[in-house]
Amino acid sequence: MTTVNGLPAHILLVHAIVVLLPLSALLLVLSSVWPKARGKLAGANAVLAVVVVILVPITTNAGEWLERRVAQTPLLRDHTELGDTALWVAIPVAVLALVVWWRERENTRLSAGTDDSPVAGRRTYLAPASTKVTAAVAVVAVLAAGAAVYDIYRIGDSGARASWQGNFSENAAPRHAR
Repeated sequence: MTTVNGLPAHILLVHAIVVLLPLSALLLVLSSVWPKARGKLAGANAVLAVVVVILVPITTNAGEWLERRVAQTPLLRDHTELGDTALWVAIPVAVLALVVWWRERENTRLSAGTDDSPVAGRRTYLAPASTKVTAAVAVVAVLAAGAAVYDIYRIGDSGARASWQGNFSENAAPRHAR
């Protein structure tokens, strides 16, 4: 994907990442630390986090296409290098979102089963009833979410600087005042 309606696709796609990755990170934290939210948010967030992982390489590829068509500057180089880290923070958020969802799914099935139910004797994975595993997943989720939000902030800030630094004047009168 290179352009959308005449605009570079990267300019449009980056806004999806800037909104959706921090949103997914926030939902990950909520669903990993708050049991009531887990049942309501874990499944939707697992889907959202996987969509973000799919969107990140599409966005970075569109950014690389755009990079070849604009003036090369140190700010642009910094942004490009930082942009390559987005996938490495999106993947842990997605994996943890899937883990939280899977554990909630198995825990719900376990609590719904009775001794004579086929669910009661079934094998489970990821220790859905373990409070220690739940706490460990929550700690790792908070760390991964924080890293993702911070990384997206750094990438976005460097992109804004690469695009706008030196391209406007703070002292110029607004056009309508001229």
